[in-house]
Amino acid sequence: MSAAEICQVLKEGELEKRSDNLLQFWKRKTCVLTTDSLNIYADTQKRSKGKELKLQSIKKVDCVERTGKFVYFTIVTTDNKEIDFRCSGEDNCWNAVITMALIDYQNRKAIQDFKTRQDNEMLASPGLVKGGDHVA
Repeated sequence: MSAAEICQVLKEGELEKRSDNLLQFWKRKTCVLTTDSLNIYADTQKRSKGKELKLQSIKKVDCVERTGKFVYFTIVTTDNKEIDFRCSGEDNCWNAVITMALIDYQNRKAIQDFKTRQDNEMLASPGLVKGGDHVA
């Protein structure tokens, strides 16, 4: 993956995150989704230290529900932690964009893994050339 792919911003804007504490307040966050991660900041200037949620640590986007003016969804991480979000249903919603970014990331990773495996097999079998023909 090139540096340009990793840094590409797919969506930027506001999202509300449910807090982990007992009262579970909804807190407005500034979010930036890139081809590599979802970055969550406490302020609009992105000055405060944000949380970076790498796409490789996201298992799925789940529990999408539309009620009134909000679309609610849950991001499930690979360690089965659930993070609840909501966004205004008017604009194209975050859950769809995050899901598409996750699929794109997984596809790029699968292709990269396949190429690595293929290269390793070619190195492990020096008697083979492309096309499967043996060298005498």
